[in-house]
Amino acid sequence: MILNMNTICIKTNNTNAINYLLENLKQMQLTDVYFSCHKFKIYNNIIIHYKGNNSEFFLFTICNILSNLVTNKFENTILKRILTHEYFYFDTIEQKQILEIAQNDSNENIKNSSRIFDILYNCFYKYLKSNKKLYLKGFLTFRAQEYINELASLIDSCVSRFLIEREYEEFISILKIYINSEISTINTVHLIYKQDNPILLDQNKKIITPDLDLSNAKFLSDISFSYCDIILNTLLNLLPSKIYIHLIDNKIDEFISTLKLIFENRVCICTDCNICTIYKSQKAQKSSLK
Repeated sequence: MILNMNTICIKTNNTNAINYLLENLKQMQLTDVYFSCHKFKIYNNIIIHYKGNNSEFFLFTICNILSNLVTNKFENTILKRILTHEYFYFDTIEQKQILEIAQNDSNENIKNSSRIFDILYNCFYKYLKSNKKLYLKGFLTFRAQEYINELASLIDSCVSRFLIEREYEEFISILKIYINSEISTINTVHLIYKQDNPILLDQNKKIITPDLDLSNAKFLSDISFSYCDIILNTLLNLLPSKIYIHLIDNKIDEFISTLKLIFENRVCICTDCNICTIYKSQKAQKSSLK
């Protein structure tokens, strides 16, 4: 089959791919495009011919359709194959959780998806710039290595996140068991939470000196909150019956969320009591002096 410069032949026997391509070719925002699908010997051949003058836009459109095809119909399968091959020691449930991390709609993953899509598009563009026949399966196996490498990097990143999240859950679980098995040594503690300088007060509003020695900490984990590690260790030593957290910055960050998970109903969040007012006023005065 001899193809001219404005004709592209896509070879595949994948029914989903054929249906997707034909449906999207019908919706092309480009006139003077003609296409057909016929089986010759082994493969179904989708032949697309363009009679117009804007060859660059024609190529852009076809590459965009092909990239969306792979993203929508094949990417999850490729991700599963990479995960199964490289991380075979995770069980089925764990692999499913890792894939969910890769597929969620967080802002970070949206940026990753956009970048990976661009890499895939460039793979198609470079190839079709000089080749008018494209064997879809062979292309994804041998010609889209940069795209496959990016998916492999994405899986690596998601595995790391999965392990961190699992360790975090184990960390919380161990501390909850410890707290529920020990007797409280103090009734009330106030945590004046300023991200730059948290302060602990006892029930008489006197400053509690934090336990700076982490060598005998009640927790062992790679999860770190910097100076807040000391605050957490002090709370674990004291085991207060009630912890009033005064949010001077009015923000619940990762550390405060962790305290809520660990100490559960012992925690009370406050933003507008007398203590809050005093420390917010002090912070405002310091800010005005800068």
